[in-house]
Amino acid sequence: MYAEEQLGEDADDGTMPGSVESLREAVVGHRIVKAERGVITFNDYGWDRTSSAFLITLDNGKQVALRGIDDCCAYTELESFLLHPERVDHIITGVGTTNGYETWHIYADMGDVLELSVGWSCGNPFYYAYGFDVRVQEIGEEK
Repeated sequence: MYAEEQLGEDADDGTMPGSVESLREAVVGHRIVKAERGVITFNDYGWDRTSSAFLITLDNGKQVALRGIDDCCAYTELESFLLHPERVDHIITGVGTTNGYETWHIYADMGDVLELSVGWSCGNPFYYAYGFDVRVQEIGEEK
């Protein structure tokens, strides 16, 4: 439904397409039950940490957390989202992007189910971390 975007070699090292693919693997074939901002607990190199994240609850009892990564001058963040409740009964068939990976589309056969506005920069290419950390967990499960 959306053509795969191509970024210049100085703009991205494959991080943004990798983040899209991780989200695609997590949501395709499922329905969205809920979408909200929240907090997750995760283990980072042996340390328990909490972080804000965007949480997508799916019909299979799992929750997909998108946590923006930032490091020095590089970052990725969810700026806003728009859920189309009239389409949530449709199974997600894909995830695509437009506007240089700044608009993400989670879509079904009837069109976009969820749209994400994403701000991002690779910073000083490619010394710092950016992209989304995509985590899938059972609802109520932490880490």
